[in-house]
Amino acid sequence: MVYRVFFFLVGFGLMVIGFMYIIMYTNLMTIGYSFSEYLYFISGQIECLLALIGLVIISLTIFVKGGLNNELYL
Repeated sequence: MVYRVFFFLVGFGLMVIGFMYIIMYTNLMTIGYSFSEYLYFISGQIECLLALIGLVIISLTIFVKGGLNNELYL
């Protein structure tokens, strides 16, 4: 149970960092980038991919059942 909470918090932290960079990079559209160029740019940035990695970690901790029978599932 403790490891699930730990991985949930790690995933949440990665998502916050990733979405923070995605929001910061929206300033590129004010200097002339189109929306498709913006999406292409953030898809190649490692720090923006942290949002996707964090989302995967959170979904795994919520939806994958643990090995113990008496564990409380979310």
